Amino acid sequence: MPRAQRAVPAWLAHPFRWQRLPVPWAAVARGALCAGPLLGAGVATGRPAAGVLAGLGSMLAGVNDRPGTRRTGIVHIGLPALASALGMLIGASLQAAGAHWWLVPALFAVGFVSGAGSVAGPVRSNAGMQMLAATILGAGMPLPGAPWVKALYVLAGCLWLLLLRLVLRSPRPAGGALSGERAAVATVFDALADALGAAGGSGAEPARRRLTSALDRADEAVRLRRLTSRLLRRPARREELLLAERFAAATALCEASVALLWEARPLPPRVADSPRRFAEALRSGGSPGRLSAPETSSAARGAFDRALLDAAVAFARSQPLPESSGRPPVPAPPGAEAEAGGAEERQAAPPPRSPVRRALEVVSRRTRRGRSLLGPAGRDYGLRVAVCIAASTAVALLLRADHWYWLPATVTFLVKPDLGPLFSRTVNRFAGTVAGVLLFAGAGLVLTGSWWPALIAGAGGALLPFATRHFALQTVAITLMVLSFVHVGGDPQAAAERIVDTSIACGMVLVVGHLPRLADPSRRVGQRVTAALRATERFLRHVLQAEPGSDPAERLVLRRAAYRALGEARAAAETASAELLAARDRNPDRLTVITAAERIVDAATACAVRLDHGARRPSPDDAERLCRALSAMADALDDPRRGAASDAAAGELGPVPDCETLTDVAGELERLRGYAAVADPGVPPPSAS
Repeated sequence: MPRAQRAVPAWLAHPFRWQRLPVPWAAVARGALCAGPLLGAGVATGRPAAGVLAGLGSMLAGVNDRPGTRRTGIVHIGLPALASALGMLIGASLQAAGAHWWLVPALFAVGFVSGAGSVAGPVRSNAGMQMLAATILGAGMPLPGAPWVKALYVLAGCLWLLLLRLVLRSPRPAGGALSGERAAVATVFDALADALGAAGGSGAEPARRRLTSALDRADEAVRLRRLTSRLLRRPARREELLLAERFAAATALCEASVALLWEARPLPPRVADSPRRFAEALRSGGSPGRLSAPETSSAARGAFDRALLDAAVAFARSQPLPESSGRPPVPAPPGAEAEAGGAEERQAAPPPRSPVRRALEVVSRRTRRGRSLLGPAGRDYGLRVAVCIAASTAVALLLRADHWYWLPATVTFLVKPDLGPLFSRTVNRFAGTVAGVLLFAGAGLVLTGSWWPALIAGAGGALLPFATRHFALQTVAITLMVLSFVHVGGDPQAAAERIVDTSIACGMVLVVGHLPRLADPSRRVGQRVTAALRATERFLRHVLQAEPGSDPAERLVLRRAAYRALGEARAAAETASAELLAARDRNPDRLTVITAAERIVDAATACAVRLDHGARRPSPDDAERLCRALSAMADALDDPRRGAASDAAAGELGPVPDCETLTDVAGELERLRGYAAVADPGVPPPSAS
């Protein structure tokens, strides 16, 4: 009898995963014009230290040069740029003061802040990591100059790339102004068409998740454009108002589509063709043309056709509606203000203290508490990074007094818990460093003169945007650039030491990063799953208990909040499943729990659409019973010791009355209880009934 093949463990397979992404040619051109030319300018003017610092700043900014609009680029590059300059100021000040062993507690403190910032969103997480890296390099690289001058050079290098980002961009499409924002909204319609085309098949739920991600990116782009208008104290332009209206129409159409997807029936191709016509109209500035004919085969299809008609009306207008016309506001995902400066208002914002405003405040307040630097997740992440950085700094100072910075700098890019599985990052970092050192050494044998490090730095900068596909390739690009800086800075024999230091850093990170209290995948994922279940419960409670005729914008806000929290939980669970410790995790099936919670949100959305079309509303007791059951499951997952106290509430689900609006929701709740019972002993298993 042939032996069944064993599946490769996730932690062993993850280092070989490769992302399939389009080549960002504009970013490649910007990368080639950043670090290399800046380093060459420093060499040509006889000020190599200035060239090294400016090139270092442009390299750190290049890591954040990702696709998006110009305004999202300003946020994603600008905030980490300020953090990098601050880190260089701190590090250079420590070097000027001759801190030596005082570097250990100082870098421990900076590492704690950097690690704790991982819970505050990707932009702040990148800012914290680059602040820590710049602090280490500023404290260790023997470059002349006052601390504030070094910080200004780093900031100038970041701003140079930001300037290129504003100048070197893809050609503007035929549609006119707001090219990046319109492209982001058009992507929503494309993702919606893909989801409708996948309805009734195995790819329906992944397509819906891609649709949610597209909504988040488009919301950020539209909101940043509106925020810019307010900061400049100028009224919103016609194009901005029209785009906000069309994005609001897209959001309403997506809600109706989720209800349509929930029916799990294949749809005619003409249904998916209509959103694609909207996407093409946004990109070209033309008309969407003829849309699919309406039909009333179900409540979900009727809601979709009504939202489709509203979108067609929004596209047909050449002038925006007046501010007082009651145009639906664009809903905000929770925590988005943390990434773009705290803006909560939307176009045609509701009156003060309206239900939508109160929902925004509640979601934002709870999200900020969950992302607090001093919360449980922030403390865990911060302590893990701080211990690794302090330990690597102490070992580096013991091994050598000069050029000690490479070891803790390597640890900085390995130990951050939100960058991927630790074992995978460690393996790829070592392989990428060795490859980069060998390439740099080979280039030194072939090339001569004082200019060749600038050429290597330029090649690394051009490779960096493409290298986001794989961490090892990204490490190769960064290693080539950093070795070029170090060579110009006066350490031409540094290449061999880098392999030794990287080996030590990888070993330390694997040991310290897998200590029980510092790297518990279940603990990290459990916090995100609990937050997602609570966001799901808030949305379900609003759907089942809201008064008839209540503002639908509040429902959109809470639904987006639930989807966003579930997306963050899914990302954390996927990372934890590929950790080396995942095989010994007592709760390995968090992804299944998250999938069940996503289906509850989908079912609740379908329930809301049915209620809008006259379905019988559930009784207050039935609605409260379902909401309390979901809340009890979140309590039990949050603290298993409270599981016994939650058994009674969770066990009250029982039989569901014959009510179309509750059947699907209750069925998904029952399924979630079964998954949660497997994942955590504090949740009772589903009843036999």
